[in-house]
Amino acid sequence: MKKLLTLSLTATLALSSPLFAGNKHYQSKNNFEDTARVTHVEPLYRTVRVSTPQRECWQEQQRKSNHNQYKSYTTTIAGSIVGGLVGNQFGGGSGKKVMTVAGALLGGSVGRDYNHNNSQQYSNYDTVEQCRVTERYYDEERSDGYRVTYRYNGKTYTTHMDHHPGKRIQVKVSVRPVNNYY
Repeated sequence: MKKLLTLSLTATLALSSPLFAGNKHYQSKNNFEDTARVTHVEPLYRTVRVSTPQRECWQEQQRKSNHNQYKSYTTTIAGSIVGGLVGNQFGGGSGKKVMTVAGALLGGSVGRDYNHNNSQQYSNYDTVEQCRVTERYYDEERSDGYRVTYRYNGKTYTTHMDHHPGKRIQVKVSVRPVNNYY
């Protein structure tokens, strides 16, 4: 048992020795910091789906109809009068009145249709710009850090870092006996 305790103490002193441990070390009870040699650095990437809004515009022909805004009832009234006069020429007694009213209504309708068909009406085309916003997607490779392999005290370790470490990496070393002795 004395031999095991002496061996543990010798190993602790040897590990904390500046000649054995590396360039610099800072001792604090059972923990200290040292540097280890970086043997390999592998950049890590992840694929990210990126969405960007994009405005799409195009020209479109639209038919434009304009009706004459001035509405005249002259042809409707004139058609009613002419129709009433013509209707009055037919029939006799109360039938004469019916024919006059029917002629006036029919003449008014013909006059209205005539006015509607001959009104100033024209069509032309306007060029109108139409737009919409769509989403464009693409995949992008982004850095996700570095897988760093380093050697310390004859053993190889691997860790993940968010930046490139350079040639050496700072390590924290903790020395404890295998069995907890008081």
